Amino acid sequence: MVPDGDIKDQKAPNKLVPNVPISTEELREIGICYWKLDALAYSYPKIAVPWDPSDAVNPDLNCLHDDHGYSYADIITVHPDTLPKYETKVRAFFEEHIHNAEEIQYFLSGSRYFDARNRSDEWVHMHVKAGDLVTLPEGIYHRFTVDEGNSIHAMRLFIGQPVWTPFNRP
Repeated sequence: MVPDGDIKDQKAPNKLVPNVPISTEELREIGICYWKLDALAYSYPKIAVPWDPSDAVNPDLNCLHDDHGYSYADIITVHPDTLPKYETKVRAFFEEHIHNAEEIQYFLSGSRYFDARNRSDEWVHMHVKAGDLVTLPEGIYHRFTVDEGNSIHAMRLFIGQPVWTPFNRP
């Protein structure tokens, strides 16, 4: 990803030229795990807070739920029609932050950029789309934004009661 000072539009691709791809193995080295599921074969509500992950009919999602002990979920849609103060919130999501718990997100439709810091403190820029499931470990700096499509429908999964407090980077 281009350096922060070169970003003119957070919703644009902002790729390095030439682009430097990263493999799923390299993502795992910094603690990020990635799965591809078939999100479009199943239907989910636009917004459900909370949503019981045991209600999933997708067998792959059920397997992850069982293997990792996800006991709580919510489903959100980040779109101008569903999120009050949309532009303000999208700018806030792009603030670099950490959480004191693992972050698990499953993307049901739409697309967005998800950025995380690698071991050299450089951004890894991921364009996530429907079917992508990404986990970030506790304490990894990250941020996200919608892309130019201005919409993402996502499920957030938690072990136990959700802790969703962001701690912005000083």
